[in-house]
Parts: sequence; structure tokens; C-alpha cells
Amino acid sequence: MKLCIAEKPSVGQYIASVLGANTRRDGYFEGNGYWVSWTFGHLCSLLEPQDYGDQWKGWNLSSLPMIPERFGIKVIDDKGVQKQFATLKSLIAQCTEVINCGDAGQEGELIQRWVYQKAGCRVPVRRLWVNSLTEEAIREGFRALQDQSHYQSLYEAGLMRAIGDWLLGMNATRAYTLRYRQPGQNKKVLSVGRVQTPTLALIVKRQQEIEHFVPKTYYVLRTLYRDTTFSALAPKGEAEDDDPNTLWSISTPEEAQAVLESIQGQPLTITSVEKKKGIEYAPRLFDLTSLQVECNKRFGYSADDTLKYIQSLYEKRITTYPRVDTTFLSDDIYPKVPATLKGISDYYPQAKPLLDKKLPKSKRVFDNKKVTDHHAIIPTGQRPDNLTADERRVFDLVALRFIAAFYPDCQVSNTTVLAAVERKINGQIGPNEPINEQMVNDQMVNFRVTGRQILVPGWREIFAKDDEDDSSTNDQRPTTNDQTLPAFTKGESGPHTPSLQEKTTTPPKYYTEATLLRAMETAGKTVDNEELRDAMKENGIGRPSTRAAIIEKLFQRGYIVRQGKSLRATPLGIELIATIISPLLKSAELTGLWEQKLRRIERGEFTAQQFLDELKQMTSDVVRQVKTDQAGCLCPVCRQGRIIRGRTRYGCSRWREGCTFAAPFE
Repeated sequence: MKLCIAEKPSVGQYIASVLGANTRRDGYFEGNGYWVSWTFGHLCSLLEPQDYGDQWKGWNLSSLPMIPERFGIKVIDDKGVQKQFATLKSLIAQCTEVINCGDAGQEGELIQRWVYQKAGCRVPVRRLWVNSLTEEAIREGFRALQDQSHYQSLYEAGLMRAIGDWLLGMNATRAYTLRYRQPGQNKKVLSVGRVQTPTLALIVKRQQEIEHFVPKTYYVLRTLYRDTTFSALAPKGEAEDDDPNTLWSISTPEEAQAVLESIQGQPLTITSVEKKKGIEYAPRLFDLTSLQVECNKRFGYSADDTLKYIQSLYEKRITTYPRVDTTFLSDDIYPKVPATLKGISDYYPQAKPLLDKKLPKSKRVFDNKKVTDHHAIIPTGQRPDNLTADERRVFDLVALRFIAAFYPDCQVSNTTVLAAVERKINGQIGPNEPINEQMVNDQMVNFRVTGRQILVPGWREIFAKDDEDDSSTNDQRPTTNDQTLPAFTKGESGPHTPSLQEKTTTPPKYYTEATLLRAMETAGKTVDNEELRDAMKENGIGRPSTRAAIIEKLFQRGYIVRQGKSLRATPLGIELIATIISPLLKSAELTGLWEQKLRRIERGEFTAQQFLDELKQMTSDVVRQVKTDQAGCLCPVCRQGRIIRGRTRYGCSRWREGCTFAAPFE
């Protein structure tokens, strides 16, 4: 008998029906030469510190760092898990071959491999690798099974991720808790994690930037000409990075008033009228992070909620594998697109115009070089029946993005009009008020206005149609700032009405789950450009499949809270980041470099042993830093307070009570 092991009972049941294994047994199905069973996610885990011996049962600094010579695994202590593992172990001992039908990703590979190892598997193992759970995809996958050695690097990357989280998490949590926990807080644990802590540091840093932000007043100069508002451009020398399109922010009311008065009564002359035709491409297909971002913006869903909904759609065979970090499709998907569109056409009238045409094959959609194990999230072509309201909303987004990818490009006309007003430099603005030439050191004040007109809507039509379709649950039409301008002519001139507007600089915005996910994806850097974001994904912190869980963990541990859509660090979270002295533990950039090495292991470009050696050294360095840091120790003078860090030296926490201990940093 061949034994197939899926990651969940529901998936196992469907695979069994495809294979004809229709007889239900306790913990598996049987039939047609197959046993089909399942895990419940992780059945096994790495050993806990206390499992390695008495030396790590208690928490004390002298026993750190904890670096096992060899990492072991165990079956999770849960009755249901233990029972299912016993079933799998028995089946593995009797079968002729195991077929790994787990989720086709790093975590899915690790879940299965640990079960085989713990069960003492001695038979050949092959791998089912599918992008969707439709019958066609499963049958196709069974015709193309690969030996598990083909996925060895994937397993090693997953294993190193788990070991890395264990080494840094276990050691840093114990070290920081023992060293910096306040007296009387014996049950308090300072939880430190490889991805969790730099993510929290991003939130804390942003919050502190907001709290310490000092607003500044500035003035902008505008003028009204032919019912069109023009904005003043910064003079040479004041433009950011010498960008000629930088708007002028005038810092003082005196300078602003002087500039305003210097152009009052002077004619405005149009100096340039430039029209350019352009193309707006359809939005990219979704990867998991961009879907989570969009759902948070539109519906307020948490990252974890979105992952649950899209995972459910995958298991219902409505959408493809969700835990992906690419927005592209492989070339072999192209011939299947018409059937997919036909499958959803009666639910989405927008798809119907595409069915009788040869579909375009754009590099913005199909690119083998940008697809590794999985492609972007798209519909499978199955009818989207029996969906919850939330699942329907998520499917709407995925389906409309997919349909839009095959519509014509949106064609636009962009118009930029430049104008200038000559200043009254040599005159008087009042009987005794000469112009201050230092304030107005440029003869001309230049203005600009831009306009945009959609010539051919192209893919935008499907979002307009969505608004008319009663079956849709939301309006997905992308927002634009279109402005159609009058017909200006270069050289024309006339009166205008200038004005000043007082403005105040604003602080950065608190992170939402949407913006935090983007920050995790780019290791804390603000990136709007899609191509640049693609290049930075390799250095992002966490994986698309784990980021939602990391954010939820921060909530559960009381380090962050929600206020509306904003994420705020709690005093506990702020205190933890202030306590951590190791840059490695709270730097998104350093953690991103570590993630890059894990991806290189997955591609076979970096060895697991190299990574493990680096891990051990990092762990030792973190523990040594904590051990040699005086902060948290009992005060050697009063023997009552604890040593705390100041800006340049250590001091006693009881300095207000008169303790005189102080020592500079070494």
C-alpha cells in the first residue's frame, strides 16, 4: 500500500476521494491501493531546553548559552496529536511508499519530515507538489511525483529557521528575563524573538518619532488663473535634490508676504504646455502580503484574518496556494487561463469580453524567472459557491485582479503647464516698504499645474462595471486625481489672483497592519515602487506565511494594541525595546540579511552548516553582551537598588533616595 499524508483532515479527505480511497478508517482512508492520512499541522516540535538534561531545567545565567550538540524532536504532548502520530507510525511501518502531500512550502516540508524521522520511516518518500487542490491539479501532481531528495534544500531551510528561532528565542528570552526583570516580578518573562522583536522595534521607533515630533509652520504660494490653481515651485537652491518640480515651502510669514506682494498686479505668462500620452498598467496579481495589505485597507481585516480566509478558499479549491511571495505566473499557466475565466464568467460579467479573444501574454504577468515553487494567487476556475461573506470579499479582490490582468492597458494623457510671474524687484510695494532682495532673490516666480485625462479606460472598465454588478460586495475602482485643464497656449498672459496658505508639518503616521506588513517585507524601508519592492523581498523580515502570526503574537504578549486601525506599542513593549542592547535582536535590516541566507539555503546557494555555525556565534554574542552588561545587577553601594543605564554611565535606581553609585560605560 502507498501512504499519502496531507497536512489537514479536510485536504486528506479530498485527496482520498480523487484517488478512490473511499473506505473510512480511524485516522485515515483506504482504497484503490492507497492509505490517505493527515497531520494537524505540526505533530512534532524541537525538544524544549529541559528535555536535554538537568542543566537547562532551571533558569540561570550561568547555564547560558544553551546550544545542544544535536537538536532533537518530540511528538507534541497532546492526546489528539499523540493518537494521530501513532496511526501514522503504524501505517509508515506497513506501507511500501510514502507520498508527502503536505502544503507545498518550507513549513509544510518540515512538518512532514519530522513525522517521518520520529516514526522511523525506512521506505521511499516521494513528494506531491501542487499549486491548487482541484482534482485536475491533484491528478497532474500525482503523475509528476518527485523523490524527496529533490526538496532537501527546502527542508534544510525550514529546519534552520526553526533552529534559529529556538537558539535566539530561548537564549535571549532567558538572558534578558534573568538580567533585567525587576525585583518582585519573578513570573514576568521578557519574550524576545528573531522576527518578533525587530517588528516590535519598528512600531516603537515610529511611535517615538510621532511623540517627539515638533510641528513647523510653513507657507505655500498659489495663484488662480483662468479658474485653474497653480502652485509655486521652489527657486533654484531650495529644491530638494535639485528637483525642478519641488513645490515651494516658505518658512517665515515675512518672506511669504514679501513674495506674495512682489507678484501682485504682475501678469502671469504661460511658459510651457507639455502633453504626454502614457500607459497605466493593471494592478499586479496578488501575493499573500499584498492581499493582506489590500484587505486591511479596504475591510479592516487583520493579516491573520486574511490568511484564514484565503487559506479556506484554497482548501475549498476556489483559489490557488496562498502562502506565496510572487505576483507573477509561470508560462505553463497561460494555456489554462481561458478555462479559468470561463469557470468564473457567469459570476463576473467582466470576464465575458475576454472569452472569444486571444489573450495577451504580458511579461508583467507571465515571467518564469520570477516564479520559483509557486505562482501568484489566482482563481482556479471552480465556481465560487458556498462562501462566507468575508471569503466572498477576498475572492472578489483575487478574481478581479486576475481578470484585469488580461484587459487592455489604460491609456492616459498627462498635461503639465508651467507659468511664471516676474517680481517687482526694483519697485516699491508701499510708500516706505522696499522689497527685501535677500528674501526675493530670484527675478521670476515659477508655477506649475498638472492634469490628467483617461483616453481609453482599458482595465479600469471592469472596476466601473463592478459598481453596477449587484453580486459584488465592494467598490474596487482605483482612485485617481484626474483633472482636465483648459486649453492653455504657450506665451499667453493675463491677470491672476495669488494667495498664501499657512500649513503645518505633520508627523509620520502610526503603523497599520497594512503598512507594517509592507515594512516587514522591505526590512523597514519605505518603498512604493513595485519593481524595487520585488528586489527587496529577499531581505524582508519573516516569511509571507508567518508575518500574520508574528503580529498576532505581539498582541497576545501585550506588546502592542489596536487603536482603530493604528497599531500602538504598550508601555511593556516600549520597555522591552529599551532594554534590549543587542542591535541584532531589534534591527529589521540585520534580520532581513538573515532571511536572505535562509532563502539562499532553499536555493542550494548556502549550506545549512554555515548558517548553523553563524547562529551559534550570534547566540553566544547575544548572551555575552547581556552577561557583561552591568544594568540589572544589584547596586554594589546600597545593596537595595538595581543598576540602570543612563546616556553615558551606569547609576543606581535608588539615586532619588540618595544612592551615589555611578560608573562610566566600559
